[in-house]
Amino acid sequence: MTWDNQPPAMPPQPPSPPTPPAPPSGWTPAPMPPSWESAAPVAPIPAAPIPANDAWGGAPTPPPDRPANSSGPRRSNPFLRVVVALVVALVVVVGLFGLGFGIRSLIDNNKTTVVRSSSANGQVTTTAVTIDPGSEPIAYVAATVSPSVVQIETSDGLGSGVAYDTDLFITNAHVVGTSATVTVRDSHGTAVKGQVLGADTGTDIAVVRAAGLQAPPAKLAQEKPHVGQIAVAVGSPYGLEQTVTSGIVSAVNRPVPNEKSVVINMIQTDASINPGNSGGALANRNAEIMGINSSIYSQTGENTGIGFAIPISTAKRVADQLAAGKTVARAGLGLSGPSTTPSGSAGAYVQSVTSGGAADKAGIKSGDLIVAVDGVPVRSFDELRGMASGYNPGDKVVVEINRDGKVLDVDVTLGTLK
Repeated sequence: MTWDNQPPAMPPQPPSPPTPPAPPSGWTPAPMPPSWESAAPVAPIPAAPIPANDAWGGAPTPPPDRPANSSGPRRSNPFLRVVVALVVALVVVVGLFGLGFGIRSLIDNNKTTVVRSSSANGQVTTTAVTIDPGSEPIAYVAATVSPSVVQIETSDGLGSGVAYDTDLFITNAHVVGTSATVTVRDSHGTAVKGQVLGADTGTDIAVVRAAGLQAPPAKLAQEKPHVGQIAVAVGSPYGLEQTVTSGIVSAVNRPVPNEKSVVINMIQTDASINPGNSGGALANRNAEIMGINSSIYSQTGENTGIGFAIPISTAKRVADQLAAGKTVARAGLGLSGPSTTPSGSAGAYVQSVTSGGAADKAGIKSGDLIVAVDGVPVRSFDELRGMASGYNPGDKVVVEINRDGKVLDVDVTLGTLK
């Protein structure tokens, strides 16, 4: 089995409630219920009068005159008290059901209208399509994200890209290769020349600037993905632009080394990712970009249900540096260790510490077992290496270590990986 980067692919509103009857003189009506709830009147029970309206409000009915009783005060009937309590409980339950259906109707009416465009013979045709995100989440994501996904073409093949700022597109470094310019094609079929502002082979991220396209910046996810949530991939597998596939997030923080021996903690997904998907979007059910599709794990080079995406937090951080003309510097702790711990327990075993490095300055020693960084569990040394890709040199982190059975929190200022 091999870890393969994706090679570029070849070329109606509810009715108003009934008007309540006029209240008897001397009685002040209570507020009416909201317009999307109905209040059903309940008939009074003999000897135990009940308000004419239910628990949501209405005009109460005055109690009937009680006949004089020469034998003394009237005693209440226990059986009638039970009946009254049951009827009141039933009224409350019915009211709650009405409230629930009212809220449900508001949610179900929260549909999204998406304008789709197509280009033919130099003319652009637009069509409005209404999609309910609750019943059709994949269709909603596809309609929302697709306009922000472009096809990037080079002399060696093609891949995908995602608009993340005005005229700026994130893609993979292996998609642009050594090209200084590329062709960028939007979802309407319009193609323009784009300039490669920079590429970082360590993180496999590149940035392209292209003007004149109808590609609005996508919304980037702020929260980290979690296992089991919906994952929607949009890109150009095999050159078939605007192709949508879906699945789930199969794993997070999956350490994946690249040909530069740099480990990136990736998002793993079973959404189909094939050659040409590289640089495209991996979105959550809210149509937010949570990753940039990058590679697959396969024996044949084709998708076998295991695809990987660079977390958007890492991709955006690197892209901002490239767009600003800066060199991407990698953060490091300044220590080394084996892939597995001597005891077989989870964590990153510290075999050696670089003198004067970040770990050394923080007091981390050989023999320590790193079990978490900023509260995120560390299961292996490779995973620890991958975590570093999400930080910049100079960032401060809290490293949790196990030293001789004692758990310690160590503040570390990350250094620069040489």
